[in-house]
Amino acid sequence: MKSLLHRLIRLDYLIHLKATGKPSDCANKIGISERSLYDYLKILKEMGAPIKFSRNRGTYYYNEEGRFRISFISQGVEEHLGEMVSMAN
Repeated sequence: MKSLLHRLIRLDYLIHLKATGKPSDCANKIGISERSLYDYLKILKEMGAPIKFSRNRGTYYYNEEGRFRISFISQGVEEHLGEMVSMAN
C-alpha cells in the first residue's frame, strides 16, 4: 500500500504534466477513490498550490510555475539558514 506522501507526489507529478484527466481518471491513475482525490487536492491547495481545472483540456494544472520540495534538513544546516535569514533582515 502506498503512503499518503507517495500519492501526493504522484498527483503533483501528474498536475505538472497536465496529464491528470478528469477526476475519476486521475483517481484511477493514483489508485484512490474520487472522493480521496478531492481530499488530496485540498491538501495540496492548503499547502499553497495554485491548482485549477481546465474543462477544455480535461486536466488539472498549476496556475503558476513551482514545485513541492519535501526533504530532511539537518539541524546544523537549518541553524545556518536561520542565521543567513537573520543577517539579511
